[in-house]
Amino acid sequence: MAVRPKIAAVVTTYHRHSHAQHIVDRFLEGYGWNGHHHHPPMDLVSMYVDQIHDQDLSRDREARFPHLNLYPTVADALTLGGAELAVDGVLLIAEHGDYGRNEKGQRLYPRYQLFRQIVAVFRASGRAVPVFNDKHLSWNWPWCREMYATARQLGFPFMAGSSLPVTYRTPQLEMPAEARVEEALCVGYGGVDSYDFHALETQQCMVERRAGGECGVRWLQAYRGDAFWTAHHQGLWSHDLFAAALCRSHTLTPARSGFNHVFPTIDELQHIVKDPIAYQYEHLDGLKSTMILLNGLVQDFNFAARIEGCDRPLSTQMYLPMPGRVTLASFFSPLVNNVEKMFLTGRETYPVERTLLTSGLVIAACDSLAQEQVRVETPHLDIAYQPTEASTFWRT
Repeated sequence: MAVRPKIAAVVTTYHRHSHAQHIVDRFLEGYGWNGHHHHPPMDLVSMYVDQIHDQDLSRDREARFPHLNLYPTVADALTLGGAELAVDGVLLIAEHGDYGRNEKGQRLYPRYQLFRQIVAVFRASGRAVPVFNDKHLSWNWPWCREMYATARQLGFPFMAGSSLPVTYRTPQLEMPAEARVEEALCVGYGGVDSYDFHALETQQCMVERRAGGECGVRWLQAYRGDAFWTAHHQGLWSHDLFAAALCRSHTLTPARSGFNHVFPTIDELQHIVKDPIAYQYEHLDGLKSTMILLNGLVQDFNFAARIEGCDRPLSTQMYLPMPGRVTLASFFSPLVNNVEKMFLTGRETYPVERTLLTSGLVIAACDSLAQEQVRVETPHLDIAYQPTEASTFWRT
């Protein structure tokens, strides 16, 4: 009988609708996949929870699953209370929890600190196993770079990021390989140092497939409030792509009641959206990309790009229905499925360099906003990589 891989989870907090609950529960309970209920062929045997509070679910899970044990330290979770590494993969889920913010508004999640504790066990044991880091790497750029460099130095598979690149799309299309992209734009929603990361990953998983692959980013500038509307009126980003992205939204707030055209005019946009935000950045090959957050107008993530030789923009929505009474955040299922493949094969299913770059873009955007929306030069984001040959988004 084959030995089932053992997985450890290192999480900040574990409550209903937390990322830890969505991801860890799928390893414990299974999840719907290709018309069946799929149980990962591995056992989640240990967990460290950094903050346990009244809404905690980890103790319930420990009681329900005999093979799962909670441990008081990261090292104990990885060694199963022994002296050496005793698991075959690690989930690092440092999203949610009671952590402060700095002067730039960044939430100080301890991803880097927990990662270092994981790596300390690897070094002491003389071997390493695959690690998945949920969402961006850190709020501090040197720490992001160190996490990436450490994984490469020790030679363990390392994946990171969010569900956006792997969730299903409407329509189900991919950026053509080696396409010559002239401009790209994403319209989403959410806050700074939060859902802006989702929107950047939405954009990056598409534009990285352009001719030559990804080559890095030269500069970034953020626009917020009145500066956003000024930039929009000046045409700093394509109005055609802006409209094409909005046309993909399933949640567009109607501009007027009744049977009138619901697509908003610019005046109506300014009435509906109270705090618009844009990050515009230039890649080292000259491509300009713009990420826009329009809270109050949309509640989804929509991408559009102009491609050389095409008469109309390529556009799609990365479908991300929020959990509620009916939905169960099913977009976490393709994310878990990709992580599961890494644990089984020892190979990354998509490039962690994408998340290294998007982590750096979020940090640069926070810097720009904190410095009165100046352009921030980003020579450190000279991150070149190639996309996977096959698409990794979830087809239904």
